[in-house]
Amino acid sequence: MDCAKTGKLIAQLRKEKELTQQNLADSIGVTNKTISKWECGLGFPDSSLWADLSQILGVEMVQIMEGKIRENKPDTGNMSRINFYVCPVCSNALISTGSSTIYCCGKKLEAVESTWDIEEEDYNVELIDMDYYVSVKHSMQKNDFILFFAYVKNDRVYFYRMYPEQSPEVRFPAMKNGNLYLYSTSRGLSKAIKI
Repeated sequence: MDCAKTGKLIAQLRKEKELTQQNLADSIGVTNKTISKWECGLGFPDSSLWADLSQILGVEMVQIMEGKIRENKPDTGNMSRINFYVCPVCSNALISTGSSTIYCCGKKLEAVESTWDIEEEDYNVELIDMDYYVSVKHSMQKNDFILFFAYVKNDRVYFYRMYPEQSPEVRFPAMKNGNLYLYSTSRGLSKAIKI
């Protein structure tokens, strides 16, 4: 860790949030002279202050400590690069269209990888009233159920959150050449089904 880099970043982030040194100091329980000392590169925040500092400045703790914010490349809008994230604690399901750093329940989430193929006899796709009606053979028990269905097409995603004991069937607007994904709590993310 470099005091000068970290201090410079704290000053930059504080100014972006339109906070004075006194505002920041009051919100984390230190003096404005302490903030000034950090920003001049003459010391580091105490370890007990990093979490609050991170939350107030809106940047990950690690990036503040390193004194550098890692920015992603601009999103090209290509939905074929979609990533799904599932929190192992609360089962929160999240989506990103590019590389992301996502946290939930205090843990960094990694994008889930497609791990299994859906057998053709285990699902059915019908065209009904200009919609795809998709049904899957699954028990949907509390300890093993489909968490979500996602239909991904060039510029859009249709996402359906599912719950235990719910019928594993959904309807999507009929658009050809999309990919259907489903996430099972026991098996993970399915490989894409071309529809």
